[in-house]
Amino acid sequence: MDAAEFRRRGKEMVDHVADYLEKIEERPVYPDVEPGYLRSLIPTEAPVEPDSYEDIMKDVERVIMPGITHWHSPNFFAYFPAASSYPAMLADMLCAAIGCIGFSWAHSSVERAALIGAVMMKKVPTDNLYAVRGEMLKKILEEDKAAGLIPFYFCATLGTTPSCAFDHIADLGPLCNQENMWMHIDAAYAGSGFICPEFRPLLNGVEYADSFNFNPHKWMLINFDCSAMWVKKRTDIIGAFKMEPLYLKHENQESGLVTDYRHWQIPLGRRFRSLKMWFVFRMYGLQGLQAHIRKQVGLAKEFESLVRADKRFEICAPVVMGLVCFRLKGTNELNQSLLKKITKSREIHLVPCQLSGSFVLRLAICSRSTESRHIQQAWQHITQLAFELLQEHHH
Repeated sequence: MDAAEFRRRGKEMVDHVADYLEKIEERPVYPDVEPGYLRSLIPTEAPVEPDSYEDIMKDVERVIMPGITHWHSPNFFAYFPAASSYPAMLADMLCAAIGCIGFSWAHSSVERAALIGAVMMKKVPTDNLYAVRGEMLKKILEEDKAAGLIPFYFCATLGTTPSCAFDHIADLGPLCNQENMWMHIDAAYAGSGFICPEFRPLLNGVEYADSFNFNPHKWMLINFDCSAMWVKKRTDIIGAFKMEPLYLKHENQESGLVTDYRHWQIPLGRRFRSLKMWFVFRMYGLQGLQAHIRKQVGLAKEFESLVRADKRFEICAPVVMGLVCFRLKGTNELNQSLLKKITKSREIHLVPCQLSGSFVLRLAICSRSTESRHIQQAWQHITQLAFELLQEHHH
C-alpha cells in the first residue's frame, strides 16, 4: 500500500468507523458464537501473495464481527466503561503514524523482571562474537550450585540489542532441560527475520525452549505495540496468574475450548492487536514481508561494505541482519566525539553500544522508507564529520 492508496483507504476507513458507531445500536451487543468458531473461517497460515483490501474488509464483517462484544453499544452495561470518542480515535491514528516509542536508551527488561521477582540475576560471559555458548553457561551453573544457589531460569537471546548476536541455543537448550531450568528465548528484533528460510538455521534448538518472544512491532511492519509470545506449556503461565472473581466468570471457561488470555499476563485487559497483524499479513503476504526483511538486510550489507572500504574505520561485529556495529579506529574518546558531532548535526540519528570495552556506533536499518540513497548519504555525512574530527585532533 503506497501513500496514494493509504489516502483513499484511510478516508474509507473513517467512513466505515463512523457508520459502525452510528449504527452500533442495531447490532446484538453480545455475540452468539461458540469458542473456536473462527478456526474454520480463516486459513491456518498467512497468504504467500497479498490479498485484496476489499476481500479483507468483507472478512471483517463475515469473520470478525460475529465474535465481537460491542463495548461501545448504548446497550452495554457490564464491567466499567471502556472510554471512546472521535477526538481520541483521530489522535490514536496520528499517534500510530508518528510511532514514537518513548524511552531512553537503558534496555533492561530481563533485569527488571529479576527485580520484580526478587531474584538474583547473573550475566553469562560471551565468546568473541558476543554470543553465549553451552560451556560458558555450564561453568557458571556449576559455580552457582557449589555456592548453594538454585539456577531456575535462563534467558537466551537471538539478536542481542548491542550487536545482534545469536546465542547457541542448540547447545544451551539441552543443558537447561537437563538442569530443569526454564529457557526463554528473547528474539525481539531478529524473530521477524526467521520468516526468511536463509535465517531459519539460527533458530535451530528452539525445540528446547519453554517460551519464545519476538516483537512484530520492530521488524514486521506492524506499529507499536505488538509483541508475540509462545509458551510450550500454557498451564505454567495460567497457573501463575489465574484469578476468578465472580464478575469475570463465564460459561465456557471450563470447557477447554476457550483460551482466556487474562490468565496469561499481569494486566486484565489487552488491545485487539491481532487485527493489525491480520491486516498486514494479508496485505503484504509472506512474499511481501520477506522482501521487506531482505531489502533491509541488503541495505545493512551495503553500509558494511562502505565501512570496510574506508581504512579509518572498522567493523566490530558480524553483520547478520539489519544492524552494523562500527567505529573509527582509535580511542573511545574519539568515537564519543564523533557521535556527539553526529547527534548535534541532526542529519542522522545513531546510538552507541559497548563491545569488548570499546565505544561502538550502531547503525540499524529502521524505517520502511529507507533506500540505498539514504545509506550513501548517511555514510557521506559520517565520513565528513570524521574527517573534520581527525583534522581537529591532528592540529
